[in-house]
Amino acid sequence: MTTITKYVVALALCLFVCNISAQEKQKETKKDSIISTTEAYKMAQISNLKAEKKRIETQERDFLKADIEGINRQLDEGKITAGEAERLKKEAAKKRAANIEDRLAIIDKKIALVERNPYAENLDSENSSYIGFVADREDGSRIGFSIKSGKRKPPKYDIRTTNRMVFAIGFNNAIGDGQGLDDSPYKLGGSGFVELGWAWRTRLFKNSNFVRLNYGFSFQWNKFDIKNNRYFVQNGDVTTLQDFSLNLKSAKFRVTNLVLPVHFEFGPSTKREYSNRVRYFTDNKLRVGIGGYGGVRLGSMQKLVYDDADGNRVKSKEKRNFNASNFVYGLSGYIGWGDLAVYAKYDLSPLFKDQAFDQNNISLGLRWDLD
Repeated sequence: MTTITKYVVALALCLFVCNISAQEKQKETKKDSIISTTEAYKMAQISNLKAEKKRIETQERDFLKADIEGINRQLDEGKITAGEAERLKKEAAKKRAANIEDRLAIIDKKIALVERNPYAENLDSENSSYIGFVADREDGSRIGFSIKSGKRKPPKYDIRTTNRMVFAIGFNNAIGDGQGLDDSPYKLGGSGFVELGWAWRTRLFKNSNFVRLNYGFSFQWNKFDIKNNRYFVQNGDVTTLQDFSLNLKSAKFRVTNLVLPVHFEFGPSTKREYSNRVRYFTDNKLRVGIGGYGGVRLGSMQKLVYDDADGNRVKSKEKRNFNASNFVYGLSGYIGWGDLAVYAKYDLSPLFKDQAFDQNNISLGLRWDLD
């Protein structure tokens, strides 16, 4: 019995020692892995910082070219003399050379910082870049690196085309020949429009921003609130307003269009000249736009809300063409101050095609050109 006990104790001690040895090897493997990851990070970081030094030299040369281009433009326009231009060029070259020297010195300091530490934090500046990964240590600290990149480009001397979002909202209706808004079959208060799009604005003259071409694309939603308990009925190629058999709570008709608006925009602007660029600003300035639009109908829908014979509230939606015009075109214009303007548009194309009585959509509201 004593012999068996000795063997059991010896076996247990052997297993315990083997387990301790395995854990130690596992810890050593993890430690080696951490050290390897740290060295890989340092090598990648230092390599990217050295590459950044070359990018700095290239970038400052590009900035110098932009500076010289701006000086030459001022010389060509007669704003400065040849002597002044030469002096400005020398000053620009001196400034860029000093920038290169100072920025390279900063990169050298960062390289030294990386070399002294297992990993470095916040070494990524606006123009530096590196790539890697991040891992968590058992003690809660972090090791590794992530993706970060950035590169400034020299500013363009003159930007003649800018872009912005366009949003408009307001009242909507439709009238026919010899008809006014009072005679319209649609409610004035309940009918409205929404427009959302993107526009580009291009200065037409080289040294003047008084005339611009404003163009782009927009989605238009034109809604009509039908009055007098009537609704649209399509019979083949004919669409007419008819009386509804029950009491209508609401009868609304909506047309969705995709259009390409083009406007000639007029108005003063503020010109600001910098050492290497010139810019025009229309903030807090009067602007007037005159033009038109053309596009296609994307869809049309009628929505009815009424109580049936049993008193149950019923809501129905009908999506079909209703013989609405597939192609839309019209005139539009706006007048405003800064980003906000009063906006009006009128469809030259009829609301419904091939009808005995044409109706043309008309809208009035507010428009924002959002930079």
